[in-house]
Amino acid sequence: MSISKNLQEIKDSLNAGVTLVAVSKTKPNESIEEAYGIGHHDFGENKVQELCDKYEALPKAIKWHLIGHLQTNKVKYIAPFVHLIHAVDSRKLTKEIQKRAGQNERTIDILVQVRIAKEETKFGLPYEEASDLLSALNAGEFPNVRVIGLMGMATNTENQEQIKEEFTGLKSFFHKQQKLNPNLTALSMGMSGDYQLAVECGSNMVRVGSAIFGARNYN
Repeated sequence: MSISKNLQEIKDSLNAGVTLVAVSKTKPNESIEEAYGIGHHDFGENKVQELCDKYEALPKAIKWHLIGHLQTNKVKYIAPFVHLIHAVDSRKLTKEIQKRAGQNERTIDILVQVRIAKEETKFGLPYEEASDLLSALNAGEFPNVRVIGLMGMATNTENQEQIKEEFTGLKSFFHKQQKLNPNLTALSMGMSGDYQLAVECGSNMVRVGSAIFGARNYN
């Protein structure tokens, strides 16, 4: 299997302006280096420890995305270098990112995660609570945290109409929020199984792992 070939085919299939985050969780550094070797710089990890280890070992030009659920006590480890935190789903977490960003004298970019799926296991804020957090961010309550967009994960289902409905609902909410904050530019929807549909529904950031790197080995 050629990682670089898979990656290039997916990149070629995406609209201009869509950011592809290559989800490298559980994958060895050599696999990331192969993707990096063809000029790809955006990689996503969902575990803080693994992200930190890879940051230390791999080229510093890589833009690291923390895509998993983030606990407040882990923010300090990634605050010095993380490029984008995808799953900000509480005021408490935002407050901690603000604290650690300030300590590192930097501004950290985030996405607010909105819960669009019908599954109880999915993280994210309901639309109303997401609105409240976005209002606080827009008002400058967290000066070292810059919200650049929204993220949502659809229900894990074969029902394409349901997935489409969830994606288009978030796209509509995104448009409303953009009127209040024109700096919102990123709408992150879509993973290996549904990224094409997500892009059709307006996503401009997709997170693709297994379609690039092959099936994961969790042993």
